[in-house]
Amino acid sequence: MKNHKNIKSLRLVLGDQLNIDHSWYQQKDPEVLYLIAEIKQEASYVAHHIQKVCAFFAAMEQFANTLAAQGHQVRYLTLDDTANFKDLPDLLRHTVDELSCEHFEYQRPDEYRLREQMLAFCSGITTQNKEVDSEHFLLPFEEIGDYFTPQKHVRMETFYRKMRRRFKVLMEDNEPTGGRWNFDAENRQTFKQADLKSIPTPLCFINDVRDIVNRLARNEIQTIGETASSLLWPISQEQGRELLAYFCQHQLPSFGRFQDAMTCNSEHQWSLYHSRLSFAINAKLIGPIEVIDTAIKAFHESDGEINLAQVEGFVRQILGWREYVRGMYWVNMPNYAIQNELNGSRPLPKWFWTGDTKMQCMRGAITQSLDYAYAHHIQRLMITGNFALLAGIKPDEVDQWYLGIYVDAIEWVELPNTRGMALFADGGWIATKPYAASGNYVNKMSDYCKSCEYSVKNKTEDNACPLNSLYWNFIDRHYNKLKQNPRMAFPIKNWEKKNDTEKQEILSKAQAILSDLDTV
Repeated sequence: MKNHKNIKSLRLVLGDQLNIDHSWYQQKDPEVLYLIAEIKQEASYVAHHIQKVCAFFAAMEQFANTLAAQGHQVRYLTLDDTANFKDLPDLLRHTVDELSCEHFEYQRPDEYRLREQMLAFCSGITTQNKEVDSEHFLLPFEEIGDYFTPQKHVRMETFYRKMRRRFKVLMEDNEPTGGRWNFDAENRQTFKQADLKSIPTPLCFINDVRDIVNRLARNEIQTIGETASSLLWPISQEQGRELLAYFCQHQLPSFGRFQDAMTCNSEHQWSLYHSRLSFAINAKLIGPIEVIDTAIKAFHESDGEINLAQVEGFVRQILGWREYVRGMYWVNMPNYAIQNELNGSRPLPKWFWTGDTKMQCMRGAITQSLDYAYAHHIQRLMITGNFALLAGIKPDEVDQWYLGIYVDAIEWVELPNTRGMALFADGGWIATKPYAASGNYVNKMSDYCKSCEYSVKNKTEDNACPLNSLYWNFIDRHYNKLKQNPRMAFPIKNWEKKNDTEKQEILSKAQAILSDLDTV
């Protein structure tokens, strides 16, 4: 560990604050030391995918090297260096005392637990301290309360339109480009056989992470998932921009129309037309406005190859959904983390950690997640999330699984998506209805059902798709709540039309499945 002298100010950089364009770095000050540290606290608060831990640690080390190359004073600590510190405050307290720092500064953490930890630490030291903005999100932190109200439903579409107008994105004379705000109707296509042949090869990087893998083993960090000696995820601003450029050229032309589609019959079924930029953006290697501007520029320069529906669908994910869930998270924390409106109480099936299930859709989505630390939004919401909703799984266990398995998962984005959107555990703060679906939805949006051991057409037979009886059991179990929701009128009416014998057969089938979820 380098012995830094004459340091007056210590600045902490967290693993998801790797924004090289932050105002902190515009001037070099030999009396300022930047601390970037791998710590067991962050590597083990849930069981993370090994690719996730490797991606963050590799990006952090790369960032530290970049800062040092620019002439800044940097201290990078590995897990080996921090092994004797019980947590982040312990490390900070030691460093502040060791260097006799007069000032301590940190960028506001995006996770509630970390911000609370930093506020508690600062209240217990005499050193002057200061919290600054991470200079990443478009909506200023101080204005979140102007757009969101605690424990109240906020319509994402309304928020999205406000953001479009405020930041003048895809707008002309204060009206949406093309005369429409979104193109959802055009962006729900599924793959035909001919489409599978033209799915682009994903851009994968070759980042050597063998030292990190060895460090994790040496420090007994428990991880999940598959890894290799090299990491395919971007770990620098340069790689993030390269991935963005590749997406705009090869995937954006068909992104919108296939953004909800799934397949198990393509060599590139795990990547499809998705950008896979979420890790680079969430770690702040690249900023959301740069991503948006680059995509829109590609749209304008494409000579019609990229149409408006494709780019609007992508912009909505960044400017709309990403900013929206961050606002919903902060305005509702810490209360959000305990919501369980539908009283989910069952443990997560063991095969969520292995993919060892006869259900092709679940096996495909989970195996992919274990292999790549990645699944796209429909796989997360309508495959694994839908099953957890229908089966009444404990929200805490679902949160831990999503937070651990995905390379881009940080609580501010994971919690509203999981507990709010997938599980409806907030009772409707985000979604206007539970996103519950039978096997019919999976069959419509994918080719999973064609190679499944279960029959998507059957409800109660031995080979019936489990989603079918579980779906109607969900409707029956929450009937009194759901019948008050206008958006659930159609399935409620269909359930009411079934005779008592058919209902009982379906419910009995569902109970047989629920009694032994580990064998589904």
